[in-house]
Amino acid sequence: MPAAVHVLGLSVFALGTSEFMLSGLLQPLARDMGVSIPQAGLLVSAFAIGMVVGAPLLAAATLRLPRRTTLVGLLAVFGLGQVAGALAPSYWVLFASRVVSALACAGFWAVGAAVAVSLVPVTARARAMSVMIGGLSIANIAGVPAGALLGQHAGWRAAFWAVAALSAVGLVGVLACVPATKAPEQAPRLADEVVIYRDRQVWLALAVTALNAGATFCLFSYLAPLLTDTAGLSEGWVPMVLALFGVGALIGTTVGGRIADARLMGTIYGGIAASATVLALLALTAHYAVAAVLVAVLLGVTAFTTAPALNARMFNVADAAPTLAGATTTAAFNIGNTVGPWLGGLVISAGWGYPAVAWTACGLAVLALAIEALAARLGGAAGTSRVVARGERQPTAVRAARED
Repeated sequence: MPAAVHVLGLSVFALGTSEFMLSGLLQPLARDMGVSIPQAGLLVSAFAIGMVVGAPLLAAATLRLPRRTTLVGLLAVFGLGQVAGALAPSYWVLFASRVVSALACAGFWAVGAAVAVSLVPVTARARAMSVMIGGLSIANIAGVPAGALLGQHAGWRAAFWAVAALSAVGLVGVLACVPATKAPEQAPRLADEVVIYRDRQVWLALAVTALNAGATFCLFSYLAPLLTDTAGLSEGWVPMVLALFGVGALIGTTVGGRIADARLMGTIYGGIAASATVLALLALTAHYAVAAVLVAVLLGVTAFTTAPALNARMFNVADAAPTLAGATTTAAFNIGNTVGPWLGGLVISAGWGYPAVAWTACGLAVLALAIEALAARLGGAAGTSRVVARGERQPTAVRAARED
C-alpha cells in the first residue's frame, strides 16, 4: 500500500473517533444536557444524516477541484466542527455542530476513497479500503474508549477537544504525503458520473450496505446502556468493552480486506450471515455479563469483515464514476447508521428493553442477506457494472489498471 493510503487511514481515525465516541458518552452527555438516552442517541443519527447528505453533495461540488486541496479543506472544517461541539451551550447547538462535522467527514470519505483506489491496481481495491476502514477500527479500539474515559473523568467536552487535535494531525499528514494531482486534460462532468444510477445493481448494493450498517449500529449505539442496565456491568467497564469491540473490528477489517479481493461475494454473504447469528446470540445472552461482552466482541469481527468487500463491490458496480462511487458507499453506510439508532431508540422508548434492540438489528441483517440474494439472482453476483459494459465513460486509471 502507498504511504498516502495509510495517511488517509490515519485521518479516518480522527473522523471515526468523532462519529462513534458518543456511544461511550451517552450517559454523561444526557445528564449534562438534561435529555433522555434516546434523545442523546439521536446525536449519532444527526452525524449520520450529515454524512448521507454530505457525501454525494460534496462529491459533486468538489468534482473539479484538486483532491489534496479538497481533503485539507474538509479536514479543517471538520476540526472547527469539533471545537463548536466542545463549546456548545445547548443540545441543539451540539446537534447542529454534529451535522456540520458530518458534512465535512462525508466529503473526506468520498474523495479519500476515490484517491485510495486510484493509487492501487483494481485487484487491490478491497485491501486499500481495508486500510481506510482500519482507521475506523482503531478508532473503536483507542479513540472511542479514550473518549469514554475522558467523558467520565474530564467531562464529555474534553473528548471533542481531543478529536479537534487529532484532525489537525491528520491535516498535516495529508499535506505531507498525499500526492498533488494535476488538473485532468478533460475536467470530469457530473452528468457523466450520475449515469451509474441507471444501474439497478448500484441501488441493490446501496441497500445491502445500508442494512448491514443499520444492523451493526442499531445495537452498537446502545451498547453502553445494554452493558450497564441489562448485563449489570458498572460504567467503568464500558471503555474496556468498547475497546474489545474495536479489537474485533480491526481483526474483521484485516481478514476481510485480505480475502475479499479473491472471494468478494462469499465475504459479503458469510459476514452478514455471521452478524445476524451473533446479534441473535446477543439478544439471548444480554442478561449475562460475560456472554454479552464476548458476543459484542464477535459482532465487531463479523460486522467489519464485510466492510472492505461492500466498499470494493460498490466501486465495481459504479466503475464509471469513482468519486460518486465513494460518495454512494458513504451515503449508504450512513443511511444505515441513521436508521439503525433511530429504530433502536423506538424499541427502547416502547419499553421493550435492550435485548429487543439486538433482535431488531438481527432482522436488518437478515433483510440485507435477502436483498443480496436478489442482486445475485438478477445477475450481479460478479459485481460488474452494466453501465460500463454498455460503453459509458470509464476512468483512465481504471482502464490502465485493467490493461496492466
